[in-house]
Amino acid sequence: MDDEKAIKHKGPVVLRRGRNSETSTSDQRLLDQRGPGNWIHTDTWRVLRIQSEFVEGFGALAEVPKAVTVFGSARTPKGHPQYERSRELGKALAEAGFAVITGGGPGVMEGANRGACEADGYSIGLGIELPFEQGLNEWVDLGINFRYFFVRKTMFVKYSQAFVCLPGGFGTLDEMFEALTLVQTGKVTRFPIILLGTEFWSGLIDWIKNTLVAEGTVSPSDLELIHCTDSVEQAVQIIRSTTGEKL
Repeated sequence: MDDEKAIKHKGPVVLRRGRNSETSTSDQRLLDQRGPGNWIHTDTWRVLRIQSEFVEGFGALAEVPKAVTVFGSARTPKGHPQYERSRELGKALAEAGFAVITGGGPGVMEGANRGACEADGYSIGLGIELPFEQGLNEWVDLGINFRYFFVRKTMFVKYSQAFVCLPGGFGTLDEMFEALTLVQTGKVTRFPIILLGTEFWSGLIDWIKNTLVAEGTVSPSDLELIHCTDSVEQAVQIIRSTTGEKL
């Protein structure tokens, strides 16, 4: 096989030894008559969608003041003690000068958005496309819906100065442990992670201490990255002191 003929250039991509079977060019595929619509589901097209989500998120949140993200279960009903606690937290954060960011859904997220809104604070919801319809709660002032979890997670970290986790499920645990990993590895600094509700979180804290630390998979000092409390006031104090805010 002729070496030159065996090489195919597709923009910045080089293909050798017959790894390209296309006979048309990118311009031809762009300008030719419309064909099947499944091209919008290819990985290369998804890159543009991902890029657009980052652009939209950065653009919408660029002017947001200092903020705290609140996580917790979407299944918590109105009037439940955890709903009221998240509402109290949203109010306290707003009064302390923080915008409140949540996943924008119902339950604990709604409670935090509601508390911030009722205290004339800035209430933000970052929603996610799910198989079942959820939508943004009515207490969100600024809302963005994302297709991709990892884009949404970037926004939570980039535009927050702390995470507060109330009782929740896999989504709450996912966000909490990802934030812990980022702090542990030095990807983000001065970023308090607060677990609100000692009865709910004590089993997890004990497991980290008695299993992970005991087995040497995390360091004893890693436990210091987590603050666990029942007090909304203390949670806000931890955030203000850790982020350099005057008490």
